[in-house]
Amino acid sequence: MKVSVSIPIKGTKEDIWSVITDIEHSEQNISGINKIEILEKSESQLNGLKWRETRTMFGKEATEVMWITESELNKYYKTRAESHGMIYISTMSIESADDGEVLTMGFEGEAQSFVGKIMGVIFGGLMKSSTEKALMKDLEDIKGVVESR
Repeated sequence: MKVSVSIPIKGTKEDIWSVITDIEHSEQNISGINKIEILEKSESQLNGLKWRETRTMFGKEATEVMWITESELNKYYKTRAESHGMIYISTMSIESADDGEVLTMGFEGEAQSFVGKIMGVIFGGLMKSSTEKALMKDLEDIKGVVESR
């Protein structure tokens, strides 16, 4: 399953970057996040930063360990999580537009087991729609923080 959503934001790349990379305080900026616990700080800019994130998804609380695998200052970063026989890759990227910046969040889930692949086929459409809505809500929250500065 692959999902991507975008939102225009009136702010600078630097302003957006400062919000999306403030992982430690993201529960204050993104309403869907219940709790963040930093597990490993990064010695480089972001790569290697690892945290435990708790959200309420589909009516249940879920906790995942995530880490940043690559990044480029004021442009993008990628995270990875592994859980329940799946690998999850998320990307946050910023691109310039005529009247500001556009923040895009991409999400990809890849099953690593036979059962995971079967479940993906059965529930793929339902999960895609719900995931798009959740990602868009995150982007709307980030937009609100950036534009209120």
